Amino acid sequence: MSQRTYNQLWADAQLELSRLLTEELPAEPLRPEKDRVVFFQRLAMLYVRYIQIFRQLETVYDQVVHPQKRRVIRAIVDGVMGRVLELKNEMVEKEFSEYHYMDDVLHDLKLLPTDLEIPIPRYFISERNKELQERKAMLTEILKMVEDTGIPEPLMAKDMSQEEAIKIIQVLERARQGRQRAKLNVESRNMNRMYRTKDPGTAEIELASVCIQKVWRGYIQRKRAKIDREEEMIFLGMVMDPKYQVPHPTEIAAQASADLSRTKQEEYEEDYLKSVVAVTNQIRDLEAHDMSKTMKEQIRQWFIECRDATGSFPDYPDEEDGGSLLIFAEKDPQQLREEIAAKEEEDSNNKPKGKDEKKDGKKDKGKDEEEEEEAGLKMLPSAFLSDLEVGNKTFADFWKSRNELQNFNQRHEVELIKELKRADIEAEIRLQVDEQMRQELAEWKLAVDKDKGGKTKGNAKKKKGSKSGKKKKKEKDLTADRTLESLCQELVEQGLMKKANHVRLEDYMGDYSYLGTTLRQNDIEPMPSLSDVRQVLALYAILPLGSQVVHEKAPLIKAILLAGPAGVGKKMLIHAICQETGANLFDLSPLNTAGKYPGKNGLAMMLHMVFKLEPKRLKKDLPKSLKLIKGEDRVLIIGTSKDPQAADIKSLCKMYSKIILIPRPDYGSRHILLKQLIKKQGGVITKALDLSSLAKISDGYTPGHMVKVIQSVVTKRRILQQANRPLTAAEFVAPLAKIDPVFQEEEEALKNWYAKTPLGKKRIKAATGNEEEAPVKGKDAKKKGKK
Repeated sequence: MSQRTYNQLWADAQLELSRLLTEELPAEPLRPEKDRVVFFQRLAMLYVRYIQIFRQLETVYDQVVHPQKRRVIRAIVDGVMGRVLELKNEMVEKEFSEYHYMDDVLHDLKLLPTDLEIPIPRYFISERNKELQERKAMLTEILKMVEDTGIPEPLMAKDMSQEEAIKIIQVLERARQGRQRAKLNVESRNMNRMYRTKDPGTAEIELASVCIQKVWRGYIQRKRAKIDREEEMIFLGMVMDPKYQVPHPTEIAAQASADLSRTKQEEYEEDYLKSVVAVTNQIRDLEAHDMSKTMKEQIRQWFIECRDATGSFPDYPDEEDGGSLLIFAEKDPQQLREEIAAKEEEDSNNKPKGKDEKKDGKKDKGKDEEEEEEAGLKMLPSAFLSDLEVGNKTFADFWKSRNELQNFNQRHEVELIKELKRADIEAEIRLQVDEQMRQELAEWKLAVDKDKGGKTKGNAKKKKGSKSGKKKKKEKDLTADRTLESLCQELVEQGLMKKANHVRLEDYMGDYSYLGTTLRQNDIEPMPSLSDVRQVLALYAILPLGSQVVHEKAPLIKAILLAGPAGVGKKMLIHAICQETGANLFDLSPLNTAGKYPGKNGLAMMLHMVFKLEPKRLKKDLPKSLKLIKGEDRVLIIGTSKDPQAADIKSLCKMYSKIILIPRPDYGSRHILLKQLIKKQGGVITKALDLSSLAKISDGYTPGHMVKVIQSVVTKRRILQQANRPLTAAEFVAPLAKIDPVFQEEEEALKNWYAKTPLGKKRIKAATGNEEEAPVKGKDAKKKGKK
């Protein structure tokens, strides 16, 4: 598609976004909603609409080549991502479940289940491509060094008993005799055929001809019937036309165009950065002196006006208050002086309230809380709506109606760079001018005071000392004399730092849960599908780790526990998260750390080395380090467990803020898995392979089980035989029967365990109607106390 098409797609997304902002930020606040179901429907509608905007903007950002537009779109994409996460957090708090089923919303908006898929922005990887390639090369080099320096074990002759030696000789000799016997049998059959010289009669020849004709005509008729049946199915739209199963030339051209646009993005970005440097230097050389001179003249004029109006020179505003920017506000000197004095008086009056004031405050607070409780459900404050408003305003002011007929190639615009950089340089110069003018003002005051013969008054404000007299203990660096490369090498050698497998989140295949809404309407809590798990991890793990802005402002998730039977893909999901975000992977599982860094000091050293490659504040043991993870630290701890019932549930819930239950796949997911895994292994899906029946009988088997079975059946030899003997479902039954499935009782036990988690308890209370969101306050609390 052309750049004009993507510009129009951006405009459409912005139009829908402006409608959403109008709904979310009305002139008059919305009345609180007392009905929880109605409130959740409002949240679900906003959530789905924001996801559609997110999908559009992600596509636009991936293909637009204009560097300045891309910066505006990127800010809006981050804002929309953050708002989606905020709405998801509210939905979890209101429905008490990590998984939501919104069939009615999809029906109202005329959307498909695939439209709810969370897109993974491509810029998570593309904009860090150079850094990731360097890290990959470093890990590969370290692994190669470890392999080269590894001491090979000496070849030792294995001791063998006489009985074992005789057994091996017998096996080989019997095999030789069997081959020789088979060869003699073949030769004897050939000799017998040679001596059969009986001439066939006329009747026998006619009978043979009829037999051949019957077989041939049957074959031809069956072939014609098959072709007619296939044409009919294609005509009815039940089967895809074979010519559409291969990539169409138009699709290939579109993909080539998309790749060309990404190449242009890099080229245009490089030109833009060079232009920014050139324009900045040009403004500094040509305009910086005039800016400085004008600012100084205006500030000196302000000094004189203040002295004429008040009889004395003013105090220069502090840098924290804005410096000379405060001077250039639209106020006269007297108003400015009064404002500064009022601010100083306000700061001096900021003292702790007395007992009476505290009591009054408590009373007022209690009344407010009662009123708020009576009001009903309200939307939580958002950290992203203001950013979205700014982005929407920028689009409306600059890009919506901008004439770009002269910029067909969509390169950067120099005038916009000048406007942006002029403001930045003016801010830099203002800091320098403020420092000089503070000194000049002090000299003026000193000269005036000497003329009056008075003593100089100290105008310098004393800096407030720190409240706590104690100095913070300096963090001890256990590896201060070592480089990050050496730490990486040691962690790789010890097997703690690993290279993530090349898997994507989309490789975790699964179907949408079509019965979720129906089951909940009948008060039955459904098990999530693999598609639900994929979406939840995209929201909780990939989007925050991929964007620094989103991680800082969105609801912070520090640790996630993936709980489910063996083989459901817990470790695959961890590798997919690392691949999608370019994150480092550290394996701190008990099995992997056993025998490494023994003792208390060894454990401290191991965690110090791991976290030094990430934020430096993280230290000590793992649970304590969770308290030190802040929004700016893009760190996520993911735990996996196939038997969470064996652990202390209180400790798990304290450690992991999110517990994701991963079940065995349902019928739809099994059908998709079998089809895709067989194709991936090299198998061909034909009508002889009854996938529907195979998916039905494989109930209880995990994706890991299916991979093992398919690898054992679809071997290289079997792939070569497919042309004459297609794959059948019966070939997979015997290998499946040798594996123990995940029985219904095990899944129910896992479901019952999840019901004991904090979110599971809230869900049960809400389902039974005994929901207690918060402790009772005000008059009701007093009545309960008297009882």
